Formats: sequence, structure tokens, C-alpha cells
Amino acid sequence: MAKDDLASFVAGLPKAELHVHHVGSASPRIVAELAARHEGRSPVPADPALLAEYFTFTDFAHFVEVYLSVVDLIRDAEDVRTLTYGVARDLAAQQVRYAELTVTPYSSVNRGIPAEAFCEAIEDARIAAEKELGLVLRWCFDIPGEAGLPAAEQTLRIALDQRPDGLISFGLGGPEIGVPRPQFKPYFDAARAAGLHSVPHAGETTGAQTVWDALRDLGAERIGHGIFAAQDPELLAHLAEHAIPLEVCPTSNLRTRAVADLAEHPLAAIVAAGVPVSINSDDPPMFGTTLNNEYEVAARLLDLDTTGVADLARQAVHHSFAPAQVKSTLLTEIDTYTAS
Repeated sequence: MAKDDLASFVAGLPKAELHVHHVGSASPRIVAELAARHEGRSPVPADPALLAEYFTFTDFAHFVEVYLSVVDLIRDAEDVRTLTYGVARDLAAQQVRYAELTVTPYSSVNRGIPAEAFCEAIEDARIAAEKELGLVLRWCFDIPGEAGLPAAEQTLRIALDQRPDGLISFGLGGPEIGVPRPQFKPYFDAARAAGLHSVPHAGETTGAQTVWDALRDLGAERIGHGIFAAQDPELLAHLAEHAIPLEVCPTSNLRTRAVADLAEHPLAAIVAAGVPVSINSDDPPMFGTTLNNEYEVAARLLDLDTTGVADLARQAVHHSFAPAQVKSTLLTEIDTYTAS
């Protein structure tokens, strides 16, 4: 299939996005606006043209450093609301109908935004996005792993005390090296007991053992990234047998140097092993990508035609924690689009 034909098909395809970060989805326009507002107090460029260079990462640790500098631009509840609605608008423009946005309340609350005000701001944006953009948003509150157990404690407390209506899951992000998964078990146990789904990152920059730990200690129902599961045939078989999906973000893995080249990406091996996957964008403006582009990348890696790409979109819906009616409506919309 011609590249332009595939791009056109993907652009119009109704989709779900399951692994995309709140601050990491801030467009260059929003980041530059916030940087200008806080000029002199942040290393982030206030010129959108300079952001591409600023968002060039030497390794995962450098990515985390840059990411946190952008987090530091979110200073009050109005910043939170502006960011959240802007992210929703960018997703809706790609025909995303449902998204689970990974939000790190600890980072903003720790910088002085009250937890209640933070949750009110994201909820206000969520309600407006559904009404005005036709996009259903849900939240995953995640622990920033680099901040350790105090961050886990506070993230859990915010999740359970505030319990915004859109909150459906509990996650763990940030670096994996030096941040073992088992230490977070009590917090995931409590979140799961409260009815939240478990969706930690694992196997993004470390080996298969991190994924095993996420499954055994954190009760993971989906794995964020998980690409290094490809190193362990027993783990692949376990994921396939128990239908535990991986949230795969190919360009992210390239930009953070988790893989040296897209040709080396293990997506095809993972799919060949029968492991369910969804395709996602992670931190799209920071990685110079979009969800639409990630579908095109996945189509090349898996040698898919439009039928196969539509199946990827259906898988994301099936693997989501969306309400049944939202799933049904979106699947029908995908079927109608592909039949036209």
C-alpha cells in the first residue's frame, strides 16, 4: 500500500489511546506559552522553534530530567486545566474518541497546587472535552518512581481521598533502573482493593524481570511498554496465555534510546508470540510523534494493510477500561469507517 494511502486511512480511523502522559502531551505552543509565563525561572525555551532541540534526549535519564523541567512549568490549577484541555483537543484532532491519560498528581501537588484544586481542574477539562470535543477521558494516577515511597504514599492518598470521577487506574512511571517494582506492592494492593486497575510501566529500559515483578507484586492488568519481555520466551508465553496486553510506544522507545533503531524494535516478535498489544504515543510532542504516526510505524513493523491497522485500533478498545457503552460505540464506529 502507498504510504500516503495508509496515512490517510490512519488519519480518519477512530481510535483509543491507552498510554499517553499528561504533561508529556503538552504541545510546543502550550509549553512555550508556559515557559514565557515563567521566563527566567526555567531552562525550557519560550520559543516553539527551539523546543525540538530541547526535546532531543541522550538517554532515558536525560529524558526524565527534561520531562521534569516541563512539569515545573505547571504552577497553578489554571495551568493544569489549560494543559489538560489542550491535550484533549490534540487527541480529538486525531480522531481519538477515548483516552486514558496518565496523570502524576504528586508532581504538581508537591509544587504547591492543592490536591483538590488539581483534581477539580482535570475534571473540569474532562467534562468539557467530552461535551465539546466528543472525547471520553479517563485518568491513571501514577507514582513517579524516581521520587520513591513518599511519592507512592501521597499518590495513593490523593487517589483515594479525592477519587475524581474519571479515575480508573493506578500506575508507576519514571526510571526503572534503581527503582525496583516490589517496593510499591502495598500501594498497589490498596489501590486495587479500592477498585482501581493496575497499569505499571515495566520492561521499558530494563529486562524481563521487571515485567515479572509488575505482574507478581503489583497485580498488573496491562503493562506500560514491556518491550523487553521479548527477551524471555516464558514471559511471552505467560502474557499470551493470560491475555495481558502490552502498551507499546515504538517512537518513544527509539527517542529514549531503549532501542537503537526502529528496525530492531521487538514489536513483531511480541505479536508473533501471541501477546496482545495496543499502539500508543507516550509523550508525543516530546518525541516528535503523534498517535497517527505510531499507527503508521506499527503498520510498517508488522507489515499490515488497512484491515490489520483497523484490527490494532479494535485491540486498543478491547484492552481499555472504557465503559461498555463507550467500547461498543467506538467499535461500531471503527467498523463503519473501515467498511466505507
